[in-house]
Amino acid sequence: MKVLVADKISPKGVAFLRTQPGLEVIEAYGSSPEKILELVKDVHAIAVRSETKITAAVFAAAPLLKVVGRAGVGVDNVDVDAATERGVIVMNTPSGNTVATAELTFTHILCGARPVPQAAASMKAGQWDRKSFSGIELFKKTLGIVGLGRIGGEVAKRAQAFGMRVLAYDPYLAPSRAKAMQIEGVSLDELLAQSDYITVHMPLTEDTHYMIDEAAFAKAKKGLRIFNCARGGIIKESALIAALKSGQVAAAGLDVFEEEPLAKDSELRTLPNVTLTPHLGASTAEAQDAVGVEVAEQIADVLLNGAVRNAVNLPSVDAATAKILGPYLDLGAKLGTLVQQLAPAAVAKLRITYFGKIVDLDANAITRSIQRGYLTRISGEGVNVVNAPIMLERLGLRSEIIKSSDDSDYTELILVEAVAADGSARSAAGTLITKANSPRIVAVNGREVEALAAGKLLIIENQDAPGMIGYVGTLLGKDKVNIANMSLSRQQAGETALMVINLDSEPSAAARAELKAHPAIKLAKFVQL
Repeated sequence: MKVLVADKISPKGVAFLRTQPGLEVIEAYGSSPEKILELVKDVHAIAVRSETKITAAVFAAAPLLKVVGRAGVGVDNVDVDAATERGVIVMNTPSGNTVATAELTFTHILCGARPVPQAAASMKAGQWDRKSFSGIELFKKTLGIVGLGRIGGEVAKRAQAFGMRVLAYDPYLAPSRAKAMQIEGVSLDELLAQSDYITVHMPLTEDTHYMIDEAAFAKAKKGLRIFNCARGGIIKESALIAALKSGQVAAAGLDVFEEEPLAKDSELRTLPNVTLTPHLGASTAEAQDAVGVEVAEQIADVLLNGAVRNAVNLPSVDAATAKILGPYLDLGAKLGTLVQQLAPAAVAKLRITYFGKIVDLDANAITRSIQRGYLTRISGEGVNVVNAPIMLERLGLRSEIIKSSDDSDYTELILVEAVAADGSARSAAGTLITKANSPRIVAVNGREVEALAAGKLLIIENQDAPGMIGYVGTLLGKDKVNIANMSLSRQQAGETALMVINLDSEPSAAARAELKAHPAIKLAKFVQL
């Protein structure tokens, strides 16, 4: 079987592939798109970094292709949808650059405390200026880490070794996890107010875009030092520039930017109290060796053993089982995503209960699909059905799996509950309509409903009072949002009622704000499945 190494990965990775019996390795670095289309006609696997684009046309030209392995985290250069449609596994290597990025982050932190780059430039210019480059110590200072995943956790260890007090804001971090790491879990506002240094380690999502903006800097200590080796766009660059000029921020270190490469005329290049590096997070010999060897091992496992690790588009099950489980996997992922959007940020446990015939299936793949769905909007592009359980553990969020023999009134039913530390829970239950295997939501927060588990949903909890349905319908109509289906539920007249509404389009921010402001509405949540 042929393995095309399209981008230059570590020689150790290529050497590993060459030692595997039954594999033929083709190295074709820097090939044009036309050359790639020619080379893939009889290959079974492709290894890439970020340079070569694996497009729908490449998949169409590669009838034997089984797997694409990306030596790195992001798979932006791979058309994952096209791969899935063609039955091709796409894998990444999410853990290989953890230490490299953590160490670069701490390098920036040290340079923010002691202006070594500026002093070095002064020396090379022939100067001997000891007065201009005075710094401050890390010892007994407070470091705020925004996002305590793999990299944030490694940065925390290094900060503690320097005698720093470490705070962390991560809305999905369980208190028990923070305590075990000797870290104080706090709100973002508390972190801003107390930190001498801040470093961000979140994925770039709708929720984290411009998380650190003008308002955030205004809440921070004067003289803050701030660093970003995660993703450009988490810190608003225009706000950072203004804060650096005003002295609200004393120093900054950036490895990532809103637009890359950074524009030559960017004002960031002119500020003396900023250290800039050109996206070097994973640029160490060890990290490149790690991801190169890791992707080579994963490709060999798929081709020679049928084993799948770090797949971003397929569950780790054989093809025959996947065909049977497919509709359940889809339902599970949607239930997980729905519950995450309904639940509070801090959750102690994810409880999954299976009822009916589904109890007799191997539910591991379904469980992982639910977990992946729950994490998708939290953990970004690195999450998949293989690493979802580990990522939940890192957040301190336990999974409880129950196979129930109780009668659920359905042939098969999946109930997903996000349980807080005080025992309160947000939940959703779903089943398949047997004739078409169509996923349906049949309960939300313990109330029976009947809604299609797809597309755009508006979930409203309100005081049961005359005119509420008409009010919601009129408001959506004015907003040019069409209602595809509406399911209503209540337990007692005059108490809390529930509406689950399938929509054809997303309500505007103004319409959602008006809904939330209504005195009879307790919850108005727009959910995208």
